[in-house]
Amino acid sequence: MESTMTESTISNLVQTQRNFFKTGATRSVAFRLSMLTFLKQAIETHEEAIYEALKTDLNKGRQDAFTTEIGFVYGELARMEKKLRRLAKPKRVGTPLLHIGSKSDIHYEPYGNVLVIAPWNYPFQLAVAPIIGAIAAGNTVVLKPSELTPNVSRVLREVFETAFHERFGLVIEGDADVSSAVLEEKFDYIFFTGSTRVGKIVHQAAAKHLTPVTLELGGKSPTIVHRDANLKLAAKRIAWGKWLNAGQTCIAPDYVFVHEDVREEFLRLIEKEAFAQYGNGVGVNSYVKIVSDSHLDRLSGYLPQGEILFGGQVDAATRKMAPTVMTDVDPESPLMQEEIFGPILPVYSYREVEEVIRFINDRDKPLALYLFTESKAVQHRVLDRVSFGGGCINDTLMHVAQHNLPFGGVGGSGIGGYHGKFSFETFSHRKGVVNNTTKFDLPFRYMRSNTDSKWMRYLL
Repeated sequence: MESTMTESTISNLVQTQRNFFKTGATRSVAFRLSMLTFLKQAIETHEEAIYEALKTDLNKGRQDAFTTEIGFVYGELARMEKKLRRLAKPKRVGTPLLHIGSKSDIHYEPYGNVLVIAPWNYPFQLAVAPIIGAIAAGNTVVLKPSELTPNVSRVLREVFETAFHERFGLVIEGDADVSSAVLEEKFDYIFFTGSTRVGKIVHQAAAKHLTPVTLELGGKSPTIVHRDANLKLAAKRIAWGKWLNAGQTCIAPDYVFVHEDVREEFLRLIEKEAFAQYGNGVGVNSYVKIVSDSHLDRLSGYLPQGEILFGGQVDAATRKMAPTVMTDVDPESPLMQEEIFGPILPVYSYREVEEVIRFINDRDKPLALYLFTESKAVQHRVLDRVSFGGGCINDTLMHVAQHNLPFGGVGGSGIGGYHGKFSFETFSHRKGVVNNTTKFDLPFRYMRSNTDSKWMRYLL
């Protein structure tokens, strides 16, 4: 299949998928399980190529590539294969008195032709994980990978060509113009992962056809370190969560508020942990590189916007930036107004938790929030007062790996969620059906009266 396509070619391919969906073939659970098996086998066949592509595009080592990309997908596949038959069964719901004699069920049916638009930061995992849900729910799938990771995009196309006929699953490669052409087509569901700016464009395109969407966006995810926190463990887990993938993680800690009583100790510990886990980044072969020159330039532009406590080194030749902590950053600066999406961590101090709550609530709702404290009162206070997509207490990032939880944003950080059974539900329309008896027919619903019926008041 060609790496770029004309608008007419895209239209023809989408129509072919639409026609195939109308045959009803994808509605069979056996068919869906077969497609999931074919996908798993294709990934296994191309696993070495996936490792190589991730190394070339982002300098990801094998361990990082497996734990954050390939292994994650294998886990999603295994769980979906195990649970799909149960998930796909109609769910019986209770019968109120008004419906006596009837049975009511929720039927899960596929939307139809699904478009998945994937990002570049975890280009394999964030492409395939939602596709698993789309296939499990009985949809056909079009995948548009990011052009910023061209080698992973190519391997994804090869995986799809190995696993599927294009009438069921296909990859469309290309730049922003190709993405725009794809978005002109009518899809039955669109799943997008990426920036808030592009998410708005996708949402507008979907609105033309009243197409439902899931938008997995980003934002500035705050971290709070209270004075009673286990500082050594907090520094270790924050350092890991921030500088994994060189900070190019949508749920990475974007900035930290640390209680003024423990600020100096925390700063000392996180510097120690940054170097213990990632060295100086720039000179470490296994450290992930920034995805493009333009992204490195953007990140470099943040460095003069505060005091660099440690880090700040940049190697343009290898596109690497050292793990960096900054203090004395103006909250109105671009560094604090834009999602960083890189290895720079601003740190602020606070005296009262209420200060932090106000600071967060004055901004868009974040995708994630991380709170380090042993105080149940502080935990409840923050959870009750702050709206965010998901997060952790005394940890970072790990909620994304908990497959029993939905993962997604709220407000400016996204719409909808997925992972595990929630992926199946995301790509399924819940159709409610009442199956009434013909053995008797209650007469009171046909009655017409100008007075209130005490029976109807009771039954309703």
